[in-house]
Amino acid sequence: MARFELKLPKMGESVAEATITNWLKEVGDRIEMDEAVLEIATDKVDSEVPSEVAGILVEKLFGKDDLVQVGQTIAIIETEGGAVSQSQTTIVTEAPKAEALVAVAEVTKTVEATKDYSAAPATAKDFSTSEKFFSPLVRNIAKEEGISIAELESIAGTGNEGRVTKNDILDYVANRGKAPMAAVPAQATAAEISPQQNQTPASTQQQPAATQQPVRAVAESSGTKAVPVSVNGQDEIIEMDRMRKLISGYMVQSLQTSAHVQSFIEVDVTAIWDWREKNKNAFEKREGEKLTFTPIFMEIVAKALKDFPMMNISVEGDYIIKKKNINLGMAAALPNGNLIVPVIKNADQLNLLGMAKAVNDLGNRAKAGKLKPDDTQGGTYTVTNVGTFGSVFGTPIINQPQVGILALGAIRKVPAVIETPEGDFIGIRKKMFLSHSYDHRVVDGALGGSFVKRVAEYMEAFDENRTF
Repeated sequence: MARFELKLPKMGESVAEATITNWLKEVGDRIEMDEAVLEIATDKVDSEVPSEVAGILVEKLFGKDDLVQVGQTIAIIETEGGAVSQSQTTIVTEAPKAEALVAVAEVTKTVEATKDYSAAPATAKDFSTSEKFFSPLVRNIAKEEGISIAELESIAGTGNEGRVTKNDILDYVANRGKAPMAAVPAQATAAEISPQQNQTPASTQQQPAATQQPVRAVAESSGTKAVPVSVNGQDEIIEMDRMRKLISGYMVQSLQTSAHVQSFIEVDVTAIWDWREKNKNAFEKREGEKLTFTPIFMEIVAKALKDFPMMNISVEGDYIIKKKNINLGMAAALPNGNLIVPVIKNADQLNLLGMAKAVNDLGNRAKAGKLKPDDTQGGTYTVTNVGTFGSVFGTPIINQPQVGILALGAIRKVPAVIETPEGDFIGIRKKMFLSHSYDHRVVDGALGGSFVKRVAEYMEAFDENRTF
């Protein structure tokens, strides 16, 4: 018998880690080739990890809610074949030690350089009950330093999704006792309070979990006591699911990062409406794709971004990153009410058919939960259709690190003044509002307003005689 190392596969550009959300197989279970062994989640997408071989699962190296790096071994499968190379085994057994040595080198600036964080003492507290994600290194440092669960969860994380990094915890150790912590009521114990309830969205981008005695943290610079939330017997307490917690964190972080400003403009889309009504059946029959308004609007937005490349940027500190590619995010609502933003890559290079295929494919896979991590990465500008739910317009929150997002309102029949060479008259037109939110740190009103005006001009100048 041979032992095969099941590793966390590469899941797309810029995706370096994932969280194990569920093991589908237990130790001793038979696994077939390509059969799913566990479920994982990145910051936006859930997916499964299949086995590359057939065999018996003999060891799980990580548990539920553990954070795993791409390429890291997560399980051992016993197969009938050759032996696993010694180099692979060395990677599995030595990686934690290597990571710990790096941490020890850095901690010399703030704490005793002789401490070994690669293994926690047997008497250390168990952090597995925490609902927050902490890397094994962070947990080991906390155990070595005698940091309680409540203390660890009170540390403001600077990592992705507000996670506590090794630098965060080392800084905390160095300054421990110098600053007051937000306390909880004396009658509430760690067992009675969920692990995230003494966190503020501003510092951790995590939201409180529901318990029988929910507690609301009051965020003040001086650190004040948390106060109980009033709950009567008729109230229902619902804990946010993982994705809702992530979305909540993203929204708060975006508002704290960008200076949001909005511009609104009303657009006459009668020409687009009439052209689609005339051609949608023929388009579907010939191309095998449904023709909605979304690909038409996305095509126009991509064209406007080429005219205004300084809307297709991101901000990194004091630097502006001007993006070469135009990758349009398409906000989509999931059946459970959550939101996800798949990305149409190189949108400016697609014709209407290509755009329709991309929109339909991403939309269908989003609803079915079949998006891949790379499908949500690399967006440079986002469009959201608030009109789908009947909203006339909205004030969307920017999808970081982008600097703009366009909301499409509902299309309505309205009486309007129509200007002709023969004079003005009142007629019924199809109109909608465009709501443009942009980051006033780098996008001034002239640019933000001119961009959305250009989108409106392209919509109103739509050629009703165009072919598809």
